[in-house]
Amino acid sequence: MAVDPVRDRGATSIADRVVAKIASQAAREALDAVPEGGSAPHASVVVHRDVARVSVSLELAYPSDVGRQCGAVRGRVRSRVEHLVGMEVHEVSVHVERLHSPYTRQSTPRGRLS
Repeated sequence: MAVDPVRDRGATSIADRVVAKIASQAAREALDAVPEGGSAPHASVVVHRDVARVSVSLELAYPSDVGRQCGAVRGRVRSRVEHLVGMEVHEVSVHVERLHSPYTRQSTPRGRLS
């Protein structure tokens, strides 16, 4: 019986939080920019037997092409996780938490004050 020396050496496991950090960084790379006053993308991951499901929360500038940016995030996250970690990514959910408009960033209040 032949022994597979690579298989007999052990196993490597990668923590979910490591995969989540890779996914967050990939989402940042895919975006045009983080909007002024916004926060960087955040990812959470569930891994089951070398298959990852990723959820990314992000904020975008308004106006922008939301569909294009979400598609870019999905593609970049999937490719980076598969390439760097060697896991299949079956799902990448993108949640847009907030749209940042230049009008909402004004420091002086608008309208009538009582």
